[in-house]
Amino acid sequence: MGNREMEELIPLVNRLQDAFSALGQSCLLELPQIAVVGGQSAGKSSVLENFVGRDFLPRGSGIVTRRPLVLQLVTSKAEYAEFLHCKGKKFTDFDEVRHEIEAETDRVTGMNKGISSIPINLRVYSPHVLNLTLIDLPGITKVPVGDQPPDIEYQIREMIMQFITRENCLILAVTPANTDLANSDALKLAKEVDPQGLRTIGVITKLDLMDEGTDARDVLENKLLPLRRGYVGVVNRSQKDIDGKKDIKAAMLAERKFFLSHPAYRHIADRMGTPHLQKVLNQQLTNHIRDTLPNFRNKLQGQLLSIEHEVEAYKNFKPEDPTRKTKALLQMVQQFAVDFEKRIEGSGDQVDTLELSGGAKINRIFHERFPFEIVKMEFNEKELRREISYAIKNIHGIRTGLFTPDMAFEAIVKKQIVKLKGPSLKSVDLVIQELINTVKKCTKKLANFPRLCEETERIVANHIREREGKTKDQVLLLIDIQVSYINTNHEDFIGFANAQQRSSQVHKKTTIGNQVIRKGWLTISNIGIMKGGSKGYWFVLTAESLSWYKDDEVSHRE
Repeated sequence: MGNREMEELIPLVNRLQDAFSALGQSCLLELPQIAVVGGQSAGKSSVLENFVGRDFLPRGSGIVTRRPLVLQLVTSKAEYAEFLHCKGKKFTDFDEVRHEIEAETDRVTGMNKGISSIPINLRVYSPHVLNLTLIDLPGITKVPVGDQPPDIEYQIREMIMQFITRENCLILAVTPANTDLANSDALKLAKEVDPQGLRTIGVITKLDLMDEGTDARDVLENKLLPLRRGYVGVVNRSQKDIDGKKDIKAAMLAERKFFLSHPAYRHIADRMGTPHLQKVLNQQLTNHIRDTLPNFRNKLQGQLLSIEHEVEAYKNFKPEDPTRKTKALLQMVQQFAVDFEKRIEGSGDQVDTLELSGGAKINRIFHERFPFEIVKMEFNEKELRREISYAIKNIHGIRTGLFTPDMAFEAIVKKQIVKLKGPSLKSVDLVIQELINTVKKCTKKLANFPRLCEETERIVANHIREREGKTKDQVLLLIDIQVSYINTNHEDFIGFANAQQRSSQVHKKTTIGNQVIRKGWLTISNIGIMKGGSKGYWFVLTAESLSWYKDDEVSHRE
């Protein structure tokens, strides 16, 4: 790639950046860019103004930069500025540029010092600049000011992270030299997303304000906190110089003089200062664009093919064609039915790993919640015994009965069966609620058609409510059927005969369980416990014991 083509890379990315911003799709592709990060009053604004050679950024106390400023510097013979939101209007007075930035910021964020991630795109044409694009981000703050929300620090941090976490973004970490560099907020954030220091460029400001006898030589020589792309030191105008309208060109000459005359920086003066920083950034951004261009181009082509495929589907689309509308409506309704069925049957495309839903939750209601509700029913054994006693006595009346009457048994059992109605109806309510929740989840895909979404949800929910009444009637009918006739001949009913039969079956199982493994004659000799020396015994070995017999009697058992 020739030098001419290299010079066109940054303007090319600028045009892409403008296009994405205008479409509101800036996050679809990660454009190669440089994000300026630093704490409040770190000197970020002064660095950017030194690049342009003009005072054009808002200044003041607290948070001044409250929206990302995409600053595009373009080499040109004429000097003027343009905003993307003010197409066709050229600003030759840079005081007006400042006022427009303030007005546009207040338009989105309000007057209460709030912040917004919606960027302001500013393009500056000047013969004094190199082709360069920077994104000036809000300064890192700790304490809310005025009407700012209590979590302003978290909001700013999240906004900065949105930009610097992208692999295509270079990080310009601005840190004042008169603070502890090891605790620099900018370098800390950069370290989180770029631990190897491959994408970070360090800028050390306010070198002229360091305590006497101290310097930042080790940092600028990339020894103390090494970065792959190194550090550049700059000297900005002081607040007194800014208030006194000191010319930026004069400030640049003073900066050059400072580095040439300072004993700690004299040997690296050619690699320090704002002009050198601008050259470094121009070269770094150009090389970065060149390195990321192949991958960027592949992503762009992939998205282009995807969009062309979507456009092809609407190639012959006629909005007013009723058959087209009917077909689209049927497709959406069919998709809703498929999604609902999948959520109930458990074969959905998206598996929820956070909670049970759909068919799984209904299954749980039947197999866990319903038994739990039955177990939870209040049961007072003492009260039940009293009821049984009263029922038997009331049925016998004046007579004294010998046997338990069937009527007493049925009266007590029926009363217990009726208690099943509560847990059963509650389970129906839980199932109905889960079905309605499932309907709401399935209609989310119809969110682009609010009326269709609302009507689909209403119609299906009404149908479920209609079936709810019939389901409850059916459940109550089943319980009434059980109450109407107590079948004592059922195989699961334990009456006197069945209890006796089960007892004998258990006894048989026990006998069978103690099976004979082997039996026969056993000769035991020379054992002290056996009197008379060697003798023959009949033995029986079972699964549980070993027995031997003498004279048809059990002689010993183990």
